[in-house]
Amino acid sequence: MNERPVLDVEAIERATVAAVAPREVEELPGWLLAFDSVTVNRARSAVPLRHDAPDASVVAEIFERYRARGVSPNFRVAQLAAMAPVERELARLGLPPQQATQVMVAAARDVAGAATGEVQVATEPDEAWAAVFLGEGFDPADGASRVATLRRAKGSLFAGIREGERVVAGGVLALGHGWASIHGMRTALTHRGRGLATRVLAALAREALQRGHDRMVLQVEVANNSATRVYRRCGFGLAWTYAYWR
Repeated sequence: MNERPVLDVEAIERATVAAVAPREVEELPGWLLAFDSVTVNRARSAVPLRHDAPDASVVAEIFERYRARGVSPNFRVAQLAAMAPVERELARLGLPPQQATQVMVAAARDVAGAATGEVQVATEPDEAWAAVFLGEGFDPADGASRVATLRRAKGSLFAGIREGERVVAGGVLALGHGWASIHGMRTALTHRGRGLATRVLAALAREALQRGHDRMVLQVEVANNSATRVYRRCGFGLAWTYAYWR
């Protein structure tokens, strides 16, 4: 395996927010604020754009900006020592940390070789692609919200593995801010354990390389051990872990 990409926290966070296309985005010094009513937390949370002592003095103002819009305050904060002042302010405001999530990065040239096999890639998702989010094992309301969010982003690519008319595994590639970011990885409950997610990742990595992007990033909940194992086998390594404070 080659060396993992050099991290650029601000670029990763901007790419992450762009890929989920919030209805509204604001900036305060050192912070990016996303506002939306969807279930996707990345589309409705505030995130610091740096990991070296971000400005904690604006946390209370951010909190009030969410409340003024009738949206529950939600902060996405890396679990690092430098974030202690931010965490203290969030705790003072009564927000607990939850849903620990890993940010993982890889070189696309490594991921591209993880698997072969037919994967269809399109610039627009069809209803069969969307249906993989709504099937057995998934919350249909959350799935519909995620599909709507992913469809809104400009320039994304939608990968799917089909059996007949049915899509049994899929994922999304968004390109921006120097990163190829992976979102919406899903495999039908009846088709798990067959290496389909690896095929989707490898196909999206090849698409990223064709478009001049070799740095890949994705996010996965710490509790999702099976997905984490797949990503590690494909060449992804941990960049940092964050929690949602809400």
